[in-house]
Amino acid sequence: MADRSGIFGGDDPFEIARAWLAEAEAREPNDPNAIAIATVDANGLPNVRMVLLKEIEADAFLFYTNYGSAKGREIAASGKAAFVLHWKSLRRQIRVRGETGREEGPQADAYYASRSLQSRLGAWASRQSEPLASRAGLMAEVARVTAAHGIAPKRPPFWGGIRIRPLEIEFWADGAFRLHDRFQWRRATLTEPWTITRLSP
Repeated sequence: MADRSGIFGGDDPFEIARAWLAEAEAREPNDPNAIAIATVDANGLPNVRMVLLKEIEADAFLFYTNYGSAKGREIAASGKAAFVLHWKSLRRQIRVRGETGREEGPQADAYYASRSLQSRLGAWASRQSEPLASRAGLMAEVARVTAAHGIAPKRPPFWGGIRIRPLEIEFWADGAFRLHDRFQWRRATLTEPWTITRLSP
């Protein structure tokens, strides 16, 4: 597209996303990789919550979670998810919609092992999204799993990565007088080439 240049330059949306994230890492005070991820329940009612994006791969975005959580169950049921990555400091955002799959192999094991011991044990102890009688009960469960798994716990089988392979990626940059710049990469299936379109603000 003739007028796509500068921060929107290049045809690979994953390269652009990595470049924008690198800029944000130098300027955002907290969690520049925080994404608001959206799913839908069995009735089609949307859910959205913040998680941390852990990697922008060659063709996907990857985060980690408890598969028994609300988002884990909803993603498993639909096979789809969406998220937005917004940086106030850069006045930019990236929107992604796509198909999902799990990362349960060595890559997930390596990321789990890189977390603090407390976080690794917490993953075992928390029945994410389930009712909790008290914080004292949660801490008792942490103590129990610490005794059971020791200082080198393996990754829980119910915890791992979720990879989002996009069908749509939209880059948004703030413009004067609210005449923002928006470019969308879109494809009907994961095997098709991208169509790149400038969108009205």
